[in-house]
Formats: sequence, C-alpha cells, structure tokens
Amino acid sequence: MKEASIVLTPLPQADGTVKNRPALVLRELPPFGDFLVCGISTQLHQAVPGFDETISRGDSDFSDSGLVADSLIRLGFLAVLPRRRLIGAIGQIAHARHARLLHNLCAHLLAYLE
Repeated sequence: MKEASIVLTPLPQADGTVKNRPALVLRELPPFGDFLVCGISTQLHQAVPGFDETISRGDSDFSDSGLVADSLIRLGFLAVLPRRRLIGAIGQIAHARHARLLHNLCAHLLAYLE
C-alpha cells in the first residue's frame, strides 16, 4: 500500500456494524507504519464543500481509482489502521487530488490557530 491508494478495509458504520468499504490512504504514520485513511461513500449528498471531494466518472483519475460509481472522499470519516487491516488496493487517485485533500485536512486542523 502507498499514499493515494484506494483500498478495501473493514470500517465501522454509523449503526455500529463493520463492513468492507473503500478508503483512501492519506498518510503512513510513524513509528509502526499504520495508515491514516478516510472513508469513501456513494452518498454524495453528505459532501462538505471545501473539505470533502467528489470523484466522478468524468474525472481523469476515476478510471484508475477502482471505484465503480461517483463517490465522495470523506475527510470527516477518518481512521488509523494497521497495515494488516487493509484487504488490498483497488486503485489510486491523482497526486493533485491527494495533495488537495491533505491541504483541506491540514487547513481544517490548523483553523483554530487563526
């Protein structure tokens, strides 16, 4: 697995159940190589403007993503997972999209300093 990969992994749902979901690998974390991931959903209406990002069939990196439908990359759905919890990679997103998502997350985390 590498950063910007879309992986399948068990993620907890709002009702407490756990099911295999696509997630984006945002960063590998020290010291054990765990991954900070965010969930991906087809519930586009949950998008937070300026924070989350939609990936659609018309996007240049959609075919490389491994996703089968227009989807929402949800920065508000974060998890830190050990490598062994990742079932496997299904694709990846473009470097520019990955960088935008990291920027959005960092800006949100640092906003309290302003």
